[in-house]
Amino acid sequence: MGYESVLCVKPEVNVYRIPPRASNRAIRAADWKLDAPDWTGRMRVTARGKVAYVKLEDKISGELFAQAPVEEYPGIAVETVSDSSRYFVLRIQDDNGRSAFIGIGFGDRGDAFDFNVALQDHFKWVKQENELSKQAQAPDTTPKLDLGFKEGQTITLNIGQSKKKERSRPQSSGGIGLLPPPPGGKLAPPPSSRSTNHNTQPPAGGSDTGR
Repeated sequence: MGYESVLCVKPEVNVYRIPPRASNRAIRAADWKLDAPDWTGRMRVTARGKVAYVKLEDKISGELFAQAPVEEYPGIAVETVSDSSRYFVLRIQDDNGRSAFIGIGFGDRGDAFDFNVALQDHFKWVKQENELSKQAQAPDTTPKLDLGFKEGQTITLNIGQSKKKERSRPQSSGGIGLLPPPPGGKLAPPPSSRSTNHNTQPPAGGSDTGR
């Protein structure tokens, strides 16, 4: 719960006081005093759980100047401006929950890009974690139905059909092949051979006794 990971560190960022915003007007960095920043220091983007923190710190001592807790991005805690990719609006908060809006800017577009991607990647991870937790809460419906079909109907039906096919084939072929030969081949020849032997013997004996 208390572990804090570092998502991004930039050695220099400028802070600007910004005029009150008009609700119907886009935020423009050109309205700030870009040539005279009100503070310059280091930025660290960290994460504790699902919340990211944009921390503005002194370059040398590391003392915290201000921080902005970020619970979603894009969102009210970190906003882009309409006229540049190097400037953002932060909603900073103190320990008492009081908030204020300030402008921040990077001298290099690459630093601004890294800051943007660090927040985007963190909240992609948050989204995936939320989806996984939702799936884990109700995973019981589909898996149980699948297991029931696998254990019951399909396996028993396949086994029964294969056994019936294997048994029916040898019985039919064996019955047809074995029955016809015996009466035609084995039983008929013996009586014919015996009858011929009886017919040949009497004439031979008759001739001897016929004198």
